Amino acid sequence: MTEIEPGESGRVALIDTLRQQFATPLPARIGIAVSGGGDSVALMHLLNDCFSNDPVELMVATVDHGLRAESRQEAEEVAQMAQELGLRHEILTWDQGPEETGNLQDQARRARYGLLTGWARQNGIPVLALGHTADDQAETVIMRLMRASGVNGLAGIPVRRTQNGVSLLRPLLGLRREALRDYLHSIGQNWIEDPSNDDESYDRIKTRKALAVLEELGLTVPALATVAQNMGKAQTALGWYAFLSARDMAQIEAGAVVFELRKFRTLPDEISHRLMMQALLWVSGGQYPPRRQPMIEAVAIAQRGGATTLSGCRILSHRDRIWICREAAMVQEGASDPGEVWDQRWRVFAGKLESCEVRPLGSDGLKSCPDWRSLGCPAPVLEVTPSLWRDGTLMAAPLAGFANECSAEPINSAEEFFASLLSH
Repeated sequence: MTEIEPGESGRVALIDTLRQQFATPLPARIGIAVSGGGDSVALMHLLNDCFSNDPVELMVATVDHGLRAESRQEAEEVAQMAQELGLRHEILTWDQGPEETGNLQDQARRARYGLLTGWARQNGIPVLALGHTADDQAETVIMRLMRASGVNGLAGIPVRRTQNGVSLLRPLLGLRREALRDYLHSIGQNWIEDPSNDDESYDRIKTRKALAVLEELGLTVPALATVAQNMGKAQTALGWYAFLSARDMAQIEAGAVVFELRKFRTLPDEISHRLMMQALLWVSGGQYPPRRQPMIEAVAIAQRGGATTLSGCRILSHRDRIWICREAAMVQEGASDPGEVWDQRWRVFAGKLESCEVRPLGSDGLKSCPDWRSLGCPAPVLEVTPSLWRDGTLMAAPLAGFANECSAEPINSAEEFFASLLSH
């Protein structure tokens, strides 16, 4: 973690630290997510200094969640800050708002990232800078410890990751919150204090205040940030082991991930856990893995050759192989036209057939495919694949041995599944 001295030398050190986080050649545009808090306001000013002599356009966005009466005014204050620096700014509004049930902070976070990455894609911004600090990293590690997280959880917040085709970069992750506020004081720049930062009904705020006590015991922010770095290295090593194991024993068939049962049983627990978790995410299209305990139970059932459901997927054994496919209840029931994306996973082409619609094959449709057993694919896997129907009659089932000159192509390739084991 970088230690920063106050004053001009500290400002130069901050800028140098940030510049090192950006790969060359530099992108033509860099986005900055600015909430108005001290960390993100400091990020905006520092990046403006950092790239003042480079052909890089900085663009700023603020998400207005609409959860507090003051949120719009605060977003407009950020717009004024950006304007004073000569930077383009846009306010992104969460129109949908939160659901009545569920974790409010989690819903807001998902909405925030969705709005920000959508804005970045729309404006041709390949890199979006976020203002998380070493203090945020330390708080995250503590919270993950409370949940008895594994290596992935204790690796904390990644410096870089990709979401919706946008590279999310956290260039302040090795810097302390205090150093950034010292910098803002030195340039005479105010920031907005979110009143929720004092609301102890939130776990993160409780953790933040507890850290002050833990530091007296030697459990400091630098120490916790180092733990995250070490776990990040372990995460990378385990990812490579999982990737090589998948190459040896995994296949993609009819949209399902398939593991050789004998080889899967011999894997170390952490690797079998990673393979199963990534298979579930890839098949379901989900962004977040299941909790660790349900995952442990699912892996154990798969190793015994049993069957279960988890995260919108069905896990079953067939011919000495473990199959992970879509759960029938989670498959898109509504019809789509050929050529459109169906169930967020397939695109079906009708060939010479006319007036057809795409639907799941289902158990009744499978009965109309006389050759499906010769494919070696279990019925539950084929029943959730796309097929073409006309007036209640099955016209084609490309993945169940009844192509009728039609085809079904996956949106995501098998190579993307293998590559996903290396990303986090």
